[in-house]
Amino acid sequence: MPRARTRAGNSSQKAEILQKVENDKVKFMRLQFTDILGTIKNVEIPDRQFEEALNGQIMFDGSSIEGFVRIEESDMYLRPDLSTFRIFPWVGPSGERVARIICDIYTPEGTPFVGCPRTTLKKVIALASARGYSMNACPEAEFFLFQVKNGVPRPRLTMPPAISI
Repeated sequence: MPRARTRAGNSSQKAEILQKVENDKVKFMRLQFTDILGTIKNVEIPDRQFEEALNGQIMFDGSSIEGFVRIEESDMYLRPDLSTFRIFPWVGPSGERVARIICDIYTPEGTPFVGCPRTTLKKVIALASARGYSMNACPEAEFFLFQVKNGVPRPRLTMPPAISI
């Protein structure tokens, strides 16, 4: 099987990330991507694979992701966007830290995977820019607030409920 070409990227940025994860005692990194329906997926790796991950050398089985590829074409590579690296602000039960980095999906031949929503979005943004438009995109964060009353969490309504007549 062909090996994906590694992307040199910004070696100083990689070095900074590796130094930061060591200083902050990060034990796991989540390589995040989205499936064709926009659901966030991730491959979590231990600290001994961080350098490999930053070089785009971590593979996953694309056939296990809905809408990606058939089993015969299943090998996919996660290429990190180094500018998206973040360490989560919480610690695990034994004090371990977890970081995340958002990735693009590449084929074993080193080409962007046509079914990668992030790659498609980049193409559309470039097309809009070429036509004089500025396009901004971001995720829609959804969350729920709960109040605890008598030890039972209950949804907190921020607006009065709708009234039917």
